[in-house]
Amino acid sequence: MEPLQKHVRQPSEVDIPFPRRICYIHHAMDDRKIFVNNLSEALPYLQAFRGKTLVIKYGGAAMVQEEARDAFIQDIVLLRTVGIKPVVVHGGGPMITEMLKKVGKTTEFIEGLRVTDRETVDITEMVLAGVLNKGIVAAINRAGGLAVGISGKDGNLVEAVKHQPSRPGKDDSEIIEKLDIGYVGEVKKINPGVLTSLDEAGFVPVVAPLGVGSEGETYNINADTVAGALAGALKAEKLILMTDTPGILRDRKDSASLISQ
Repeated sequence: MEPLQKHVRQPSEVDIPFPRRICYIHHAMDDRKIFVNNLSEALPYLQAFRGKTLVIKYGGAAMVQEEARDAFIQDIVLLRTVGIKPVVVHGGGPMITEMLKKVGKTTEFIEGLRVTDRETVDITEMVLAGVLNKGIVAAINRAGGLAVGISGKDGNLVEAVKHQPSRPGKDDSEIIEKLDIGYVGEVKKINPGVLTSLDEAGFVPVVAPLGVGSEGETYNINADTVAGALAGALKAEKLILMTDTPGILRDRKDSASLISQ
């Protein structure tokens, strides 16, 4: 004779003692009210931006704090689901510095810009277009979206030229010294065709801020700069900068130089 099988029934709502059940129902109702209120507040914006392009620069703490990262990914999927067209441009400076340390390479900054020799730009491309970019793409896809990762080199999206910052010469003379900081670039031209194709196919483009020079060389470009250039070329409705700074500064050394509009 086979042994009797024990059947364990999962508790249902009716199993919950009456006072606790009331609390449970009240909590559920509160959650629904919060959801409805949030949706009501968001609805006018969702309607206003439906069919419009938003360029979003993703960086700062939102890239490293798990809760903020998850919330960002979910927001991107939601935007695309309701008919808004997000284009994500990501940074990655701290991750580049960390990788350079791992390979025993020191990091030098001049006027706030990383000195980037050939080896450094290769590592930068590996981190930005590889590890970080594909990680963001995978996260969006896992959350139910459809994303494709590219860099500014793909489809000649970002044509770049060498960036040469200047500073006053020694002894405060009027001579302006041009600085050679290697493969750091600035945007020369945007060719948005690849982004248009991805948008028409229903994908969320995720862009690593690299540019291509006239000889095919790779340039590392500030992610804020790339995001701004893409927003202009795409005639985006909004440019959104996620950053640890208080906003866009006329002088990066002066927090009081915030540009409000």
